[in-house]
Amino acid sequence: MEDEAEIYDGIRAQFPLAFGKRQKSQTSLEAIHNSTRRSTAGAAASTASNSTNKTNEALPSLSSSSKAWLDSLRNSKSPNPNPNDSVIGPPRPPPGPVPDEDDEDVMVGPPPPPPGSGEDDDNDVMIGPPRPPVGPSSDSEEDEEENRYRIPISNEIVLKGHTKIVSALAIDHSGSRVLSGSFDYTVRMFDFQGMNSRLQSFRQLEPFEGHQIYDRDGLTLGEFVKGDMYIRDLKNTKGHISGLTCGEWHPKTKETILTSSEDGSLRIWDVNDFKSQKQVIKPKLARPGRIPVTTCAWDREGKCIAGGIGDGSIQIWTLKPGWGSRPDIYIEKSHSDDITGLKFSSDGRTLLSRSFDGSLKIWDLRQIKAPLKVFDDLPNNYAQTNIAFSPDEQLFLTGTSVEKESTVGGLLCFYDCSKLELVQRVGISPCCSVVQCAWHPRLNQIFATSGDKSQGGTHVLYDPTLSERGALVCVARAPRKKSVDDFEAPLVIHNPHALPLFRDQPSRKRQREKILKDPVKSHKPELPITGPGHGGRVGSTKGSLLTQYLLKQGGMIKETWMEEDPREAILKYADVAAKDPKFIAPAYAETQPEPVFAKSDSEDEEK
Repeated sequence: MEDEAEIYDGIRAQFPLAFGKRQKSQTSLEAIHNSTRRSTAGAAASTASNSTNKTNEALPSLSSSSKAWLDSLRNSKSPNPNPNDSVIGPPRPPPGPVPDEDDEDVMVGPPPPPPGSGEDDDNDVMIGPPRPPVGPSSDSEEDEEENRYRIPISNEIVLKGHTKIVSALAIDHSGSRVLSGSFDYTVRMFDFQGMNSRLQSFRQLEPFEGHQIYDRDGLTLGEFVKGDMYIRDLKNTKGHISGLTCGEWHPKTKETILTSSEDGSLRIWDVNDFKSQKQVIKPKLARPGRIPVTTCAWDREGKCIAGGIGDGSIQIWTLKPGWGSRPDIYIEKSHSDDITGLKFSSDGRTLLSRSFDGSLKIWDLRQIKAPLKVFDDLPNNYAQTNIAFSPDEQLFLTGTSVEKESTVGGLLCFYDCSKLELVQRVGISPCCSVVQCAWHPRLNQIFATSGDKSQGGTHVLYDPTLSERGALVCVARAPRKKSVDDFEAPLVIHNPHALPLFRDQPSRKRQREKILKDPVKSHKPELPITGPGHGGRVGSTKGSLLTQYLLKQGGMIKETWMEEDPREAILKYADVAAKDPKFIAPAYAETQPEPVFAKSDSEDEEK
């Protein structure tokens, strides 16, 4: 083996170091995550880089080798106060008293007092103002506060593709796929395991009218039946008769789904039966009619249902044998406007509500007369704005909308569940509103949808040290380079109209425009003059030609047919026809009898 290794080393020494297959240069994970770091986190780094750039502006740009050579020259030219003092041999020892070997244990002077022991009572007397307490500073307190909550907001990526605001968000239980729905009538599906750094969706759906159910691959499983809009009692219809406002899957039973609609009802469906619903819930109303149900929610165990009604009330039903539409908990006038989001806590005792009135309220379901806490100044312009909890339920978060005259963009607001106070506000977009938000427990990543009338996207906030998988997988995956096999020659299709014989004639628009500009060619023909001529032109009457006009004026053409008798005009050719017949008469000349005309008797006529 040693001989083979020596032979290999000897042969390898004959080739340059660059010989053979080279490994591709890979970008480090640190550089990748630095590129996705949020601007607020990198402000200090940018200021530091600006200060270093200012110092280097005086020097021209140098290569790395030249810069290292200049630095070595500058370090070698350090000032020397004693140029004649040259040091030969080992370096000198540092100046100072050198103790003898015998005096090592000998102490000169009185011994220092032991720490913390005071002989006099005067040491306990404090003169002057008391010292400030030794403790962590405000900066360290803020750091401890952030570390206590551990919010993953250091880095950010955006899943784009929509042309309008993203109003719907759904994340797979495992966190591998993300679905986003927008006002542009499309649903986009993103797969973290299959995406690269380009962050493109692998499928786009455009749902049609109705209530469709799709699988995780985007294939249609079925469609819930639509109800009869002419039936007044909603319990007798097989489905919703208007558009849906919200839908949520059962937390335990994966085949059950809860929906709320503008027709004023909530319905529970089973995916295995698309022809009819399992249960119809009609909310309690002060007056009979149809008031839309704007949102709905399950509790953590799937035993309670909450619905936000258009009249501002919150109604909660408990699923039990023989339960009906009468709510178990009825919070009247909980908000002054439509409710856009409801969320139960894990213990089922707390309920969060979000509304168009710009407020977020926390309710204790054991005491529903008044909310525990009300957070105002949270503008909301979209009916899909929701609330989300952190995985450990220490925090809850919601998004804000952009107002017309406000300079603040879309924010994510984080609140402490125990202290019921604002913890942090995170800016998502300077000009777009934040609608849907979610904090995935497995990935430990925060999702927030935003957009306006012309753009939309899903922002994914994460921290490389706290988060797992999800955005970390696709960001670090570079797009695949195109190879020769990916090249496809464009197909050439020959058709009869491609030949010059069948081509359309070239456009003569420019030629016509040129002719119109020519005063000679574009001259309009003059109409004939009626009556006497003038200006060198001869006039004509009755539309006759010039030749006919001249002949008439010269007397060569005379129109006498109007003055003659038609009988006389025909009989004057009788002698010529008898002497020289041309047509029928020659054939019957021998057999034709002579015509005998009746002669008038003048006497009879006189009588």
